[in-house]
Amino acid sequence: MFKTILHLLLKFLFRVELHGDTSAFVNRRTLVVANHESFIDGLLLGLNMPVDAVYVVHKQIADRPLFGFLLRFVRHLPVESTSPLAMKQIVKLVETGQPVVIFPEGRITRTGSLMKVYDGAAFVAARTGATVVPVRIDGAARSYFGRLGGVYPRKFFPKVTISVQPRRMIEMPDLPSAKERRRRCGELMRRILLDMLVATRPERTIYDAFLDGMATFGRDHELIEDVRLREESYGSVLRMALGMRQVIRKITACDEIVGVLTPSAAATPALILALSASRRIPAMLNYTAGVDGLRAACTAAKIRTIITSREFVAKAKLEATLARIEGVEFSYLEDFKSQIGLSDKATVLWRSIFPRGAAERQAPGDPAIVLFTSGSEGKPKGVVHTHSSVLSNVAQIRAVADFTPLDKFMMALPLFHSFGLTCGVLLPLVSGCKVFLYPNPLHYRVIPEVVYDRDCTVLFGTSTFLGNYAKYAHPYDFGRLRYVVAGAEKLNDAVRQTWMDKFGIRILEGYGITECAPVVAVNVPMACRIGSVGQMLPGIEHRLEPVPGIANGGALHVKGPNVMRGYLLFDKPGVIQTPESHEPGWYATGDVVEFDADGFLHIRGRIKRFAKIAGEMVSLEVVEGLAKAAGQGFAHAASTRPDASKGEALVLFTTSPHLRREHLLAAAKAAGASELAVPRTIRVVKEIPLLGTGKTDYVTLKRMAEETPPEPGE
Repeated sequence: MFKTILHLLLKFLFRVELHGDTSAFVNRRTLVVANHESFIDGLLLGLNMPVDAVYVVHKQIADRPLFGFLLRFVRHLPVESTSPLAMKQIVKLVETGQPVVIFPEGRITRTGSLMKVYDGAAFVAARTGATVVPVRIDGAARSYFGRLGGVYPRKFFPKVTISVQPRRMIEMPDLPSAKERRRRCGELMRRILLDMLVATRPERTIYDAFLDGMATFGRDHELIEDVRLREESYGSVLRMALGMRQVIRKITACDEIVGVLTPSAAATPALILALSASRRIPAMLNYTAGVDGLRAACTAAKIRTIITSREFVAKAKLEATLARIEGVEFSYLEDFKSQIGLSDKATVLWRSIFPRGAAERQAPGDPAIVLFTSGSEGKPKGVVHTHSSVLSNVAQIRAVADFTPLDKFMMALPLFHSFGLTCGVLLPLVSGCKVFLYPNPLHYRVIPEVVYDRDCTVLFGTSTFLGNYAKYAHPYDFGRLRYVVAGAEKLNDAVRQTWMDKFGIRILEGYGITECAPVVAVNVPMACRIGSVGQMLPGIEHRLEPVPGIANGGALHVKGPNVMRGYLLFDKPGVIQTPESHEPGWYATGDVVEFDADGFLHIRGRIKRFAKIAGEMVSLEVVEGLAKAAGQGFAHAASTRPDASKGEALVLFTTSPHLRREHLLAAAKAAGASELAVPRTIRVVKEIPLLGTGKTDYVTLKRMAEETPPEPGE
């Protein structure tokens, strides 16, 4: 009777909900694995799950008077984690057919994310052939039975959700030693738990996700800071968004794609939220793309209204550029205040008290945001993401990285860049992490000082930007950084080493593409391999398609909840076109990659960045690598031009006035590269053409290469 009363009491106090197919527990041998959020996890599962299981509990917990008393009402096995007999006890218990529940993390989370996963539970599953049933506990960590005090706001009785996931199996790996088999099993278990975290994410819109974050952390929780050095809280960002919403509804229509041409500042996230709540779709315009790039973007997305700022236009010297864009109405943020009347102010006040009612009806699968590709291989394409796809990527990042509300991001990347948008806007809005938005990543002397002055703990950047920050930074400027993440271009080995030598910081390299919102793979402290871009994020499936002429690896195709809805193309304005692939839902990245034995991803180049010379495939990135080795301290880029005898010929552009073919041959010999990768044509240029995102402008280089006459003897 007491057990029944305790069950009803806990269910009432924590409003416990059980989701998923409970038939997953019916197996010959069952090992239930769950994330560990609080001291009462075992009790919550034991009293609410419809399965009579034995719970593996650490002996120190079972020996505590209160928990020892409560555990009397669930079947449990106290074990000493350091005892060699503990694992044998669990194996024997599983082999009897009795369902067993175990927490593979071994300790209660102190970050709100998945912590270290011990190998033992996975080895038990592989050893016994047991069916693994993942179960997600969500909410208990924020109770006073958790260990997140000082990290997350705690409640006496937060809502708890228990989600049962489909069955999984862990086969015993075919590896030479028991130590290797055990380690591989542990990694497989970690992947199962990570997949579980992503699969059980809430489905919601961007605006709803922001409101959920505000409900968790409070209206006064400081969230965004910019060069004004004024911190905006959830409440102040909401008020800004609601005020903008009143004007936006007057000047645009529902489901209209609205251009956003604003800098990295607090007003931009508020504008995105205002558009999202109004059921408008923000299109993040690249203000460095020039007249042609902006025209192409406006045509592809059928943009009729662009919201910008007079102050920003003046500082960025965009007046002449915007004057040449026809058929578009410009609205300025500075004018919004005068357009808000008394009734609008009353509405803002009312909606700030009841913000849920401010959102127009829309589904998580509806288009939410439009980003544009860099145009490095042609005209920019509009990439349409749904609320679900961008928030899925946020959930995937949070599953593998232990960002907390105690962290403060330094985001100098532009918000029209997918990397900047996801990590600089969406991730903080959802997770409560603070962010400092800086408008120009090229301020190499200023940014390290800001990182130091504002106590930033996380820095995102490209290899080029990070290398330049390191040049000008004092060794103590980055003393509080615990995550430095590089993306958008290959991380230079010299930059990696400089950061390690000067600051003692390991740069974590990742890989992303705009079409995937953008992160696909990333190194994290728990799983890092130098030279790779990390393991694939949870929830992403992948395939490799063979590429003729390339022996190792293949063309990467991906499928996951973070993949875009489709493209908006210049030749078919306003029509969302599904990307072409072999099956629906799959996206061909265009990158040639290779996976190692532990699942770490190595980028070998883009398919379009391979030259076919005399029937052999030659990577242009390898050509550039040889140039970097032979001409250190200078910029290099490779392209191709047609060749009558060999199909294509290489053209190397360099800023080094002394680089010669014999230097490249020596570098190729040292690297073991084919002589085919050594170009005969070397053009010295004052600077390598770049796009506004900092990427090399290969379209311009291709045109320059085709205008280059052949060298004698070619």
